[in-house]
Amino acid sequence: MNPTPEWLEDAALQRWWDIVDSAGGALRMVGGCVRDFVMQRATTDWDAATTLLPEQIMELASTHGIKAIPTGIAHGTVTLVLGSHILEVTTLRRDVETDGRHARVAYTDSWEEDAARRDFTMNALSMDRNGTVHDYFGGIGDAMAGRVRFIGDAQARIAEDALRMLRYFRFLAHFGRGRSDAAALTACGKHASKLTRLSGERMRRE
Repeated sequence: MNPTPEWLEDAALQRWWDIVDSAGGALRMVGGCVRDFVMQRATTDWDAATTLLPEQIMELASTHGIKAIPTGIAHGTVTLVLGSHILEVTTLRRDVETDGRHARVAYTDSWEEDAARRDFTMNALSMDRNGTVHDYFGGIGDAMAGRVRFIGDAQARIAEDALRMLRYFRFLAHFGRGRSDAAALTACGKHASKLTRLSGERMRRE
């Protein structure tokens, strides 16, 4: 495996990292781009997490002439246009309350807390600007082995958001190899009726 992905050296991305660093914040790439790097797959999606608040991100982008779109600012997400790339930047979060469809979140400064609210171990990886991959839940091993595994208890994670059942089977089709995770399959079977509570829009998007 290459020591760092080529996209990490992108000049516009590195400039944004400099801006965040100079403001006293921290930034890591997260989610699919890190997972795809570990699995040696091409990636087109750029997502990042940061300790800065969304209002700070908007202000910094404005100050430095970077186009910023408050796509999900109520939930901590700002979309930045960095050259020819789109970067979604989300403030570190932790779940406060969930009802099976929606989560109420609060900001945090803990990278592990933010990683813990993600669905699968392979999606909870983060990468700093030096190319170091931070793995709190065994996601590197799972990604390389093609194991789609929920973080923590599968039934609890599905109870938090029933859409994760559809995500599980989508990820299994795209990334899975070998036998499926027995705990995940059992949990999906137990909670399958909860899919009827989801909106058609969320199901179509998934």
